[in-house]
Amino acid sequence: MRATKWRTLVLATASFNLSFLIWFSFAPFTGPIADEFGLSLADLGILASAAIWSAPPGRVLVGWLSDRYGAPTVFSIVLGYVGVFSVASAFATTYETFFVLRLVVASAGITFVIGIQHVAQWFPEEQLGTAEGVYAGIGNAGAAGGALLLPRLFGSWDGPLFSTGWRAAFFYTGLAAIAMGIAYRRLGEDAATEARAERASESATFSSWLHTATRYGVVALALGYVMSFGLEISMNGWLPTYFREGFGSNLVLASTFAATFSLAAGLLRPIGGFVSDLLVRRERDLLPVFGGRYREQWTLVCLSFIVVAMVGFTLAGRTGDVLLTVAAGFLVGTACAFAEGAIFAQVPAMFPDRSGAAAGVVGGIGTFGGIGFPLVYASAAEAGVIHDGYLVVAVLAVPIVLLNAFVARPAVAERAHVDGFLVGGPDERTPSDD
Repeated sequence: MRATKWRTLVLATASFNLSFLIWFSFAPFTGPIADEFGLSLADLGILASAAIWSAPPGRVLVGWLSDRYGAPTVFSIVLGYVGVFSVASAFATTYETFFVLRLVVASAGITFVIGIQHVAQWFPEEQLGTAEGVYAGIGNAGAAGGALLLPRLFGSWDGPLFSTGWRAAFFYTGLAAIAMGIAYRRLGEDAATEARAERASESATFSSWLHTATRYGVVALALGYVMSFGLEISMNGWLPTYFREGFGSNLVLASTFAATFSLAAGLLRPIGGFVSDLLVRRERDLLPVFGGRYREQWTLVCLSFIVVAMVGFTLAGRTGDVLLTVAAGFLVGTACAFAEGAIFAQVPAMFPDRSGAAAGVVGGIGTFGGIGFPLVYASAAEAGVIHDGYLVVAVLAVPIVLLNAFVARPAVAERAHVDGFLVGGPDERTPSDD
């Protein structure tokens, strides 16, 4: 099968969707897992946080490796070992063993930047926002697929091989990952042209990576990704527990409520990228004070939307009305989706020859939100104010919005891919040169 940009997009999207499903496959089964291993709410908060631990360093590393060796090779290796460890976790007999195995499985989340790099190597700059939005949006929806499908497929599982549903879920999703890894290696090609692949490989040096990682634009977008994607994955891991403990919902119902957030956060992400592309093509200013910086303006609007939506989600939860809270959660997911799409419309456009390195830094740093925020939620739950953890996160996000507003100023934004916290190092062509 000859690779094209559309076949590459389908392959990357399907693989990331499965990776995301596996990444959060524990979330629908927190109740049965807690019962079997005797875990408290605080323990579940740590488990949700631990699912993110490998993402920051892992994403930084595989972003660089994807530039250096090509996305198909790196993606297939990650899917292969994730599948093996997922299968092994299905047979864990102690919580300590289970915890360590799931830490490795959780590295499925690092595949995001591999696909970002792969798609960027096939699509022109004017289509990047939309293509990356489709890839990441449908891929992220794997969390919703897991929340909707896994409890229904495995919730009352009684054989073959296992009498426990979560063990069967981890076993069969692991096999699927191994199969997908083989398919990616056989069907994927590094880039649209050999010259493009060679440029990416040649730029994959430590000095080049350090230069990229410390530019003002990358730092601002990375922190923006903390409050968008980091927030998303923290809520993917926590919301089933939140709806179960905060509203007395059963396993299937709590997972279904949580899935509405995941669906919004995943499937609406292409809109964020598409709007960013559209504003550039039409040269439309949403915030005239940042005149001419079309992508930056849209990103700033989306980040502000997240703060407002999180306050609304807190207030809805306090009412005790579960349907109102689900609706407010959908708005939070929508805000996260738009912001994520906007951010990853900027990243590969800003660094066309180092998209893997830039995506690795932004995507890796962004996942720190998924590590810290579940601890905030769990602490609020332990203190008896389970709804208020989201308000704390909203307040923490305000300085990030202000930083992105500073970098979006035309005089700063024009050189945000060149100027940074460290001087020297390789320069980078502007997107118009690509």
